[in-house]
Amino acid sequence: MVDAGALRRLGEERIDWRFKGMPADAAGMTVAELAAERRNLFDGGFHPPLVVLDAAALEHNLATMRDWCERRGVLLAPHGKTTMAPQLFARQLEHGAWGITVANFAQLRVARAFGVRRVVVANQLVDPAGLRWVAGELARDPEFALYCFADSVRGVEIMAEALRGAPRPVDVLVELGAPDGRAGVRDVATAEEVARAVRGADGLRLAGVAGYEGAIAHGATPESLATVDRYLRDLRDLAGRLDLPDDAILSAGGSAYFDQVADVFDGARTVLRSGAYITHDDGFYRDVSPLRRAGDTPFRPALHAWAQVTSRPEPGLALLTLGRRDISFDQGLPEPHTVRHADGSRSPATGSRVTALNDQHAFLRLGSGTTVEVGDWVDCGASHPCTVFDKWQLLPVVAGDTVVDLVRTWF
Repeated sequence: MVDAGALRRLGEERIDWRFKGMPADAAGMTVAELAAERRNLFDGGFHPPLVVLDAAALEHNLATMRDWCERRGVLLAPHGKTTMAPQLFARQLEHGAWGITVANFAQLRVARAFGVRRVVVANQLVDPAGLRWVAGELARDPEFALYCFADSVRGVEIMAEALRGAPRPVDVLVELGAPDGRAGVRDVATAEEVARAVRGADGLRLAGVAGYEGAIAHGATPESLATVDRYLRDLRDLAGRLDLPDDAILSAGGSAYFDQVADVFDGARTVLRSGAYITHDDGFYRDVSPLRRAGDTPFRPALHAWAQVTSRPEPGLALLTLGRRDISFDQGLPEPHTVRHADGSRSPATGSRVTALNDQHAFLRLGSGTTVEVGDWVDCGASHPCTVFDKWQLLPVVAGDTVVDLVRTWF
């Protein structure tokens, strides 16, 4: 679980100019006080652009992933780098997550600051200062368990040297890569060398095999799905060659192919690391989601970017107060969904699309059925949530139009 006291202290932080989008008249209030006022998103003083989280969609996604993992008999250590929001880590753990995954020491320190006790670092740790800090954390908290990857004998040597004297070992997963992919050994012989080095190192314990199939495929074409299957079979076969302990884990599974991981690893102790499911999206993950491919109950997009129309300079064009500093654009541009007019009424943004983003503007080409005026609000869905959260330190959580909570991120 997560340290309840640390979460509670987040509510004691004072609202001020550091948090974009927050009401000016809330300056000096605590986060908890602002949330308790249950302000209306549109007339409660919040300044667009503003990215918000839909409370009902969050709960749906958390429960849907929990139920899917339980049916398939797999464990889930969702990747925390998606949100870097300890409040959301807590929700994931409450919904049955086995642990939380992070990518580096900075993210690990955030997880530990909020009391996360089982953490997977999905990389090889080679910074001696960071590793010495890990040794101190192991000594300070007897319930802290750390898993990390290794793909070289040299990496194992660095870890072993820095962790000498730690009160218990760090669990190490041999990482399998693929040609032209990311990190990870490229052949069985190297994997066996790394495994032998881990077995012979004080402060380390060989605990399984890991990889990331999302680094070698993109999209849901038959070719991509077949490439993922071949890679996962190689990972499973490698685990069979390494004389792993009985409690060893096989870990893979981003948010695009976790169904294939469960299929190929069937019968193994499997840990998925999918992270984007908690908010889903209106683009990349919507299009490749395993639940959509299988016809299962889908995830719901929980991220909404509300912007105002700031200019109508020519027919068919509206400029929104939403730019690259506010919304992701690396896996597709935001999608306009709804227009909220000055009188509070709403209409669909039928046929409209965002064609470009500047730093602070979105170019909205209007469909023939869409009417907007300067000052109207437009709700846009995001594609690829991982690069939305890092643009916001404080995100309102909404139930309908009411702000019911505020989520703090740490990037």
